[in-house]
Amino acid sequence: MKCPACGDVDNKVINSRLNREGDVIRRRRECLQCTDRFTTYERIEYSLPMVIKKDGRREPFQRDKIFQGIQTACQKRPISMEAQEELVSRVVKRFQGSGEREVSFKEVGETVVKELAVLDDVAYVRFASVYRSFKDVSEFMEELQDILEAKKKLDHGRQEKEGS
Repeated sequence: MKCPACGDVDNKVINSRLNREGDVIRRRRECLQCTDRFTTYERIEYSLPMVIKKDGRREPFQRDKIFQGIQTACQKRPISMEAQEELVSRVVKRFQGSGEREVSFKEVGETVVKELAVLDDVAYVRFASVYRSFKDVSEFMEELQDILEAKKKLDHGRQEKEGS
């Protein structure tokens, strides 16, 4: 593994840790040349389907693209990197296990949107606003209204449980 600070390839592993699902190993490393410390992640690489884009082009499923989109949506939100990484892992696992050779960008986007809706309302709205590309403010407001309605139902259900 090449040191991001000096580019040297000689380093040692200081600490290794499995994630909750046991499919990713996080390794803290120290460069033997400059003593800089950095983190690497090791995961099994499965064959993933091709993604059919909006314009009909096909490209390989890219975990990093999903992670970047989620990171952008979660900016300045109280969502840990670990929670974001777990969300990405769930999305990737869903498509790894599907056995499909091709999936549409809509399937991938809707899967991410559903996961973000559970994680954080603001991150969900941010991602949905880009992914669903609302045509005007009224469409965006309808989406927000749906979120508020769902929250009210959820809160009402909780209050009824606590009251009984």
